Amino acid sequence: MRVQNLVIIGSGPAGYTAAIYAGRAQLKPLVFEGFNAGGVPGGQLMTTTEVENFPGFPDGITGPQLMKQMRQQALRWGANLITDDVIKVDFRQRPFIITANEKEVQAFGVIICTGATAKRLHILGEDEFWNNGISACAICDGASPLFRHVEVAVVGGGDTAAEEALYLTKYASQVHLLVRSDQLRASKTMQNRLFAHPQIKIHWHSIPISAHGNEILQGLCLKNTLTGDISQLSVNGLFYAIGHIPNTELFKGQITLDAQGYIITEGKSTTTNISGVWAAGDVQDHHYRQAVTAAGSGCMAALEAERWLSNYGSLSILSVV
Repeated sequence: MRVQNLVIIGSGPAGYTAAIYAGRAQLKPLVFEGFNAGGVPGGQLMTTTEVENFPGFPDGITGPQLMKQMRQQALRWGANLITDDVIKVDFRQRPFIITANEKEVQAFGVIICTGATAKRLHILGEDEFWNNGISACAICDGASPLFRHVEVAVVGGGDTAAEEALYLTKYASQVHLLVRSDQLRASKTMQNRLFAHPQIKIHWHSIPISAHGNEILQGLCLKNTLTGDISQLSVNGLFYAIGHIPNTELFKGQITLDAQGYIITEGKSTTTNISGVWAAGDVQDHHYRQAVTAAGSGCMAALEAERWLSNYGSLSILSVV
């Protein structure tokens, strides 16, 4: 079996960008796009209708169309794309071994782009109004006309929820922050900003249990976690800010992860603790989590892989074992 120069695990903006750059460098990357693990191939953008903040698209573009165009560009530059889930990796021997459901390969280098999955509450009506009023990213979707000059709600009590609530005040007429307990986990500074903002109303002991509307979200049914009382809240937007789960289960025990499970990379690079393995996109970024930053880190990973592989000597040997 021929040893691959570079295997990219995952797709989305990070994986496809890494494939474009690696393909242009004539590394002939093999990309396992995924199939079911961590969502459909293309990542979280495959469930995003309008992307209005990705450079180069002044009129916006749908998430699936953006991923389709990135995929086509990767193919144009010679990437070999396989729609399958990687189920096992072995980074303890060289070449590395990557096992998918229907294929096993060896590789000199690996770029991990498996992303992260936004936590959801799975309330009644969530699927119906996803992208029609319900979102997991205020920074991505908050500026949409759908949420301008209307009341919206944010679920969460940490710094992310506080940041998203404050961000949404630029567009919404009022922001309701739904907190399941009687206190916030956000930093004191963020709490003070929330309490002082006239457009933000905090609902303690509150969680949404269902969503309703007519094609677009028009309201929520709330439950008081202390008394069990049910109430109604008229809003046209609901944003989950309850965290993400990095798709790193596959790599536990073989690569260094932080306390939340994200892959740790060195400094400003995409280098992991294993020489010849890089990580890009949301799988190692729990701060920005944007399509453009994921694409940028995919570029970084491919450039770093090209330099490393040139020094490693794989480009000249492409051995058969």
